Amino acid sequence: MPDDSLGVLHERWRALCLELPGAFEDFPFGEGSAVFKIAGRDRAKAKMFGLLMERDGQLLLNLKCEPAIADQLRNEYEQIIPGYHMSKKHWNSLLPGLETEHVRELIEDSYDLVIEGMPRRDQEFVRFQTKISGESLD
Repeated sequence: MPDDSLGVLHERWRALCLELPGAFEDFPFGEGSAVFKIAGRDRAKAKMFGLLMERDGQLLLNLKCEPAIADQLRNEYEQIIPGYHMSKKHWNSLLPGLETEHVRELIEDSYDLVIEGMPRRDQEFVRFQTKISGESLD
């Protein structure tokens, strides 16, 4: 994959992550690794739903996934592998080659899993913030 298409794909995946209600980007591991998070009432306690990075010239997007589905996806798609530097049970890494709409669905699934794991008050906070901003969680 030429370098320019790697950059285009990086920006496409980044935009898909950031279009979700309340999602924001952080760089706790340095400029080379974009971490996508969602926060409840306390932004300092934000939870990660995605990690976009380049490794050996290859673009990777780590996303949270239910364990049974994670294995199923890995068996079905060669572009989905166990999460790089993450819990292999709960995270997958996406490689280039998947349809944009499929990537969007996987990002949304990761985001939803993270919200479901938040305390109820934080879940309600995210839903309220989404409602007043006019965005949708569906």
